[in-house]
Amino acid sequence: MYNLILGVIEINLSERQKRIIEIVKNNEPITSKEIANKLNLTRGALRADLSVLTMASLLEAKPKVGYTYSEGSGYLNNLEEIYGKKVKEVKSVAVVVKKRTSVYDAIVKLFLEDVGSLYVIDDDEILVGVLSRKDLLKMTIGETDINQMPVSVVMTRMPHLFTVKDEDAVFEAAKKIVDYEVDSLPVVEQLTDQAGEVIEDKFKVIGRVSKTTIARIFVDCKLQI
Repeated sequence: MYNLILGVIEINLSERQKRIIEIVKNNEPITSKEIANKLNLTRGALRADLSVLTMASLLEAKPKVGYTYSEGSGYLNNLEEIYGKKVKEVKSVAVVVKKRTSVYDAIVKLFLEDVGSLYVIDDDEILVGVLSRKDLLKMTIGETDINQMPVSVVMTRMPHLFTVKDEDAVFEAAKKIVDYEVDSLPVVEQLTDQAGEVIEDKFKVIGRVSKTTIARIFVDCKLQI
């Protein structure tokens, strides 16, 4: 009952912490001394447990009153809300270029749109690659004619891309960004044929999730506390 599930993360409370919660729920408000007496312990022995439960917003400590039960608000609930969010709730508009676009034009678009990555599509608007700032910067070094070279030469191609879908959890998107050390992930919709069968590695880009997206979610969470 008191194992807190935060998306795919589980925080296990100790048996004593669970017992403390039950005591407070049934006797609130109750002082730390009274809790200790019910458990046949000293107040000092409970100090760490009460600190954990208070910081987790499962208990609220009121000066000269005692402890009350307060599940339903606080930082853990905000975390639960974060990890429970779907990608479709936080995605932003994807910035795309055609695979025939020149490296020069891609660089201009990257900076005008102020993004870290561009997604490359073909004439059927199917995702075929991704361009990072580093990819484009490499092409400006040397004697390459970036006005003539198409981005298809320098992009990272399918199927070597990391993607997320609308129904994926925000936590999964954040984990992929960290694990694969990328600036952003394209949010995709898998295409199907006329019979409704999924077409392998054929995706339409319907959004993006970036490092900034994830950071903003956590900042907003903190401001709500």
